[in-house]
Order: sequence, then structure tokens, then C-alpha cells
Amino acid sequence: MTGSLGDASEAGPNASPVETVRGDYVISTDRSRIDIAAVHAFLSQSYWSPGIPEDTVRRGIAGAICFGIYHGRAQVGFARVITDQATYAYLADVYVLEEHRGRGLAKWLMEVIMSHAALQGLRRFALSTRDAHALYRQFGFELVASPERQMEIMRRNIYLESPAGGSSGAERP
Repeated sequence: MTGSLGDASEAGPNASPVETVRGDYVISTDRSRIDIAAVHAFLSQSYWSPGIPEDTVRRGIAGAICFGIYHGRAQVGFARVITDQATYAYLADVYVLEEHRGRGLAKWLMEVIMSHAALQGLRRFALSTRDAHALYRQFGFELVASPERQMEIMRRNIYLESPAGGSSGAERP
């Protein structure tokens, strides 16, 4: 089979950045704007990735389409989507700093993510959340229809178990 990837390859993690402005805020997919230290500071204290090493954050950003929310030069929110840009995407690491919440930024962030060119026509778009179901339902996300079909290896405390962020095995119930 011959041919090029065409527009799909131009829409992914290495595509030209997209920026959207609303009032004093900007959402950008420009990786050069990401404040790695700020993202790491938030994620390392979050319930879903406590203790995550900065290098792991860097590698996660490198392999995803990232969306930063900026107020001036300060990064006040973030999300990333891990995707093959054809059939599947996983939304991860979504946050808005507490002092910027209540302004509709999370909803706006989701609007920008869901309209991104590389994330159109996917068969499955997944995420995990403990407390933001109402937000994600507004964008069509539902509880897994057949949870008995879903499997995972979950290492909840992997970043806290060893200095290198590794673990000797999967978490046991």
C-alpha cells in the first residue's frame, strides 16, 4: 500500500499549534508554552498521579496532544490527549488551578479539545474521573457500557513506591 498520511499527520502532536482566546485567557496546543514545572507541581499532588516524576511528565507531554490554559504568561490549566488520531483517544491530566475555577474554563477547555482536528471521527474516546462526571457528560461521555469487557493493570502508587518511579508488579486488591 502506498500513499501519504495526508491531513491526519498534520493534526497530531507535532502539528502547528492552535490557539483560542477568550477574555484574558488563551488555550494553546503549543508545547513550547507549557510550563513543565507548573504542570509537574500540580500533577505530583493530584489524586491520580501523586509523586509523578518530572521526567515522566515530560515524556507524557511529548507523546500527546496537549492543551494549556494560560492567563498572561502563567499556566493555569492543562489537559492532554493520548491518541492514534484514527480510532482511539484517552483524555488525561485535566485540571484548572483552584483560583481560576468557576469561570467556565474547564468547559471551554473541553470544547476546544472535542473540536480539535486530530480528534474527529474516533471510534472510542475514553477518560477516567473521580469527580467530574457532570462536566464530561456535557460532551457525550458516559459510564462504560460493558465494564466486564474492560481490563487494566493499575499501579496506583507507582510513583511513590520507588525513587525511579517503577514498581515490581501490579497493584493487588
